[in-house]
Amino acid sequence: MEHINWGMIGCGNVTEKKSGPAFSKVPHSSLVAVMGRDAQKAADYAQRHGVPKWYNDVDELINDPDVNAIYIATPPNVHLEYAAKAMKAGKAVYVEKPMALSADECEQMNQISRETGVPLFVAYYRRQLPYFLKLKELVDQKAIGDIRLVKVQIHYNPYSEEIGDGAQPRWRVDPAISGGGHFHDLASHQFDLLEYIFGPIASGKGISRNQAGLYQADDIVVASFEFESGVLGTGSWCYTLNPEQRLDESEFIGSKGKITFSFFERFTIRVETAEGTETFEIPYPEHVQQPLIETIVQQLRGEGTCPSTGETGARANLLMDQIVQS
Repeated sequence: MEHINWGMIGCGNVTEKKSGPAFSKVPHSSLVAVMGRDAQKAADYAQRHGVPKWYNDVDELINDPDVNAIYIATPPNVHLEYAAKAMKAGKAVYVEKPMALSADECEQMNQISRETGVPLFVAYYRRQLPYFLKLKELVDQKAIGDIRLVKVQIHYNPYSEEIGDGAQPRWRVDPAISGGGHFHDLASHQFDLLEYIFGPIASGKGISRNQAGLYQADDIVVASFEFESGVLGTGSWCYTLNPEQRLDESEFIGSKGKITFSFFERFTIRVETAEGTETFEIPYPEHVQQPLIETIVQQLRGEGTCPSTGETGARANLLMDQIVQS
């Protein structure tokens, strides 16, 4: 492809700044059509972002002859359906994370990609953010020696922040729509990045519970996991704590020191060794998905390779399934 003309399915919050504008800022790439089930919302998005066409029918967007690549920015419950339609129509697919409702659905998507020869990419954009590339560089350069242990912690209450008192829970905590709860939404980013840095996770197990009874999905998960390299990991995800207890802090513990960082909240990386403490402040770019989208465009043009594919993206779903089912 000389120029990538994107059609976007979904006009939700993730598309306003994180992803949508980036498609037209990457060289040789343009967002040419958007689709939303709410026609008024789709038209408004197109007008505000300077997108030439809008639809409220997914088939019309996928079959638009001007569109040669599809971005699926919807909840996970329709990822398989829409990705299958797009790939069978010969359109490359970039799908939001988590990749699907389950590892089984991810495999179905990858099988269609293999059968059609149409590439499939997943929005695990941390694989290209400078903050996390620096983290990977520190590990690769053995800044803290050989890694022994990975600790992941994220504790807060998105229920009170997102929906307020008296409102109904949002789709992220409806397993029929999201595949799980906030663990499924956020831990997918974490496990994907950990595999990018350390290689495959051989196995994981855990305990998931609903303690507060605010919605159907689990609201606390604890887990242990082991990388094929022998590095061990632990994690805790709790979503019903007071705001004062909010915590997003993870650690890589090595034979010569420790790296402390945040997956979502802050832009500081702290490296502690016997020689002292060094910090790196690396903010996110304006559109966090833009660096990854650039690699997708490069691959579609035959000029590079994207590090986040359907095959790598499915791994996070597989591990989360192992943990919550155990």
